[in-house]
Amino acid sequence: MSTFFPRKEDITRKWYVLDAAGLPLGRVATFAANLLTGKRNPKYTPHMDMGDHVIIVNADKAVLTGKKMKFKAYRRHSSRPGGLKEVAAEHMFAKHPTRPIELAVKGMLPKTKLGRAMYRKLNVYAGSDHPHAAQKPEKLEVAL
Repeated sequence: MSTFFPRKEDITRKWYVLDAAGLPLGRVATFAANLLTGKRNPKYTPHMDMGDHVIIVNADKAVLTGKKMKFKAYRRHSSRPGGLKEVAAEHMFAKHPTRPIELAVKGMLPKTKLGRAMYRKLNVYAGSDHPHAAQKPEKLEVAL
């Protein structure tokens, strides 16, 4: 008996829509990361990009539990002395409503070429409209 390895031709990618309105940001991000990696696929292979395309709508209506909206900080560094920039979550949601979900999902994916390929299949929109109707996406409910 030999191990089955799917070929590129065997991979069929689906499109899914997740509605983030009123749901915790981390739950939506975890569900999206699992779809992007392809872990729901019975033919899942860790070294291949088996994931599906994910569209997240209503990203501006996602919630952070507790006091995270006020005290959670998104940090980045320019690699220069004194180059640490820090933005509170409430300012991030106000200025770039899609970025908190994008950063959360990106942090859950592999830090390799494979992870970057998976991340390119993520589309996040602040409102309820998206331009991917031609792909006939399937609506999924995020399991809580």
